[in-house]
Amino acid sequence: MSFHSGFVCILGRPNAGKSTLLNALVGEKLAIISPKPQTTRNRILGIINVPQQKGRDGGQIVLIDTPGVHRSGSSLGRKMMTEIREAVDGCELILMIVDAKRKWDADDALVLDLARKAETPVFLLLNKIDLLADKRDLLPLIAQFQARHNFKEIVPISALKKKGLDELLPCVVKALPNGPRYFPEDQITDQPVRFMAAELIREHVLMQTHEEVPHAVSVVVEQFEEGPKLVRIAAVIYCERDGQKAILLGKGGQMLKKIGTSARLDIEKMVGTKVFLELFVKVQPGWRDSRQFVEELDWRRQLESMAGPPEK
Repeated sequence: MSFHSGFVCILGRPNAGKSTLLNALVGEKLAIISPKPQTTRNRILGIINVPQQKGRDGGQIVLIDTPGVHRSGSSLGRKMMTEIREAVDGCELILMIVDAKRKWDADDALVLDLARKAETPVFLLLNKIDLLADKRDLLPLIAQFQARHNFKEIVPISALKKKGLDELLPCVVKALPNGPRYFPEDQITDQPVRFMAAELIREHVLMQTHEEVPHAVSVVVEQFEEGPKLVRIAAVIYCERDGQKAILLGKGGQMLKKIGTSARLDIEKMVGTKVFLELFVKVQPGWRDSRQFVEELDWRRQLESMAGPPEK
C-alpha cells in the first residue's frame, strides 16, 4: 500500500457548492456559506487525512476552496480571480463543481477554460443531485459533459446531503502522486482563528442584510486576545456608503446587536470558550476599487504586518 498526497483545487462558478463541499469533506466548518454570490473571497485550505484500508491506499488531500469564477470589474474582483489562478497553478488535481440543475452557459464555459489552461487532471462533480426529480436525467447529463472535455472522472454528488463523497475520496487519493504528509494529522486548516472569526462575522452580515449591502462589506479583526476563560475580539465592519452603515446599525443599533449576538455564538463554538465581541461600523468609500485596501484585507498580509518588519 502506498501513501498519496497533493493539493486539490475546487473550481466553479458562484454558488455551485464549493464551500459546502469543502466543509463536508473536512468535517468542520472552515468556509462561510450564504446564498449570496461571491461569498468566498480568499483561498481557503482544508486538510483531509484518508487512512489506508484493505485494498485502498491512504493519503493526505490538501483541499483549496476558491472564490467563484466570474468576470471581474473591481479591484476586489481582480484579487479574487488572482486567488483562483494561483490555486489552480499550484495544484495536482482540479475538482470542477457544477450545479446539476442549471443549464450550461458562458459562466460554466469560463470555469472549464480555466481548468483546461491549467493542463491538470480534472474531476467533474455534478452537484445537487438530490434536487433532480428524475435520477435518469443524470445519464444524458453526464454524456453532455463528456463531450465537452476529457474529464478524468465524472462523479455525481450532493455536497449538502453528503451523498457520493465516500465514493469521491478514494478516487481523489488514487489520482494524486505518491508523496509526503504536508501537515500534521491533527491539523485541518492553515487559517488563523482571527481570520475565521472575521469571516463568521461577515457570514452573519450576509445572512441578515439584503441587496447591495453584502457585496459592499468587509470585516477586519483589530483586536484578538485569548485568555484561559475568555476571548476578547474587536472587529470593524467596513461598508462603502452612509446608507449602508445605517442599515448595518439598524434602528437604535438593533441590527448590529443581532449580527454580533449570532456571530459571537458561532465563534464560541469554534474556539470552545466564552467570547466578548465588540463590533464597529466604518464607512470606507469605494473600498472595492481600492487596490491597497483590498490587498490589506488578505489575512496573510495582515499576519506579516502584525509580525513587524523583518530583522536586518
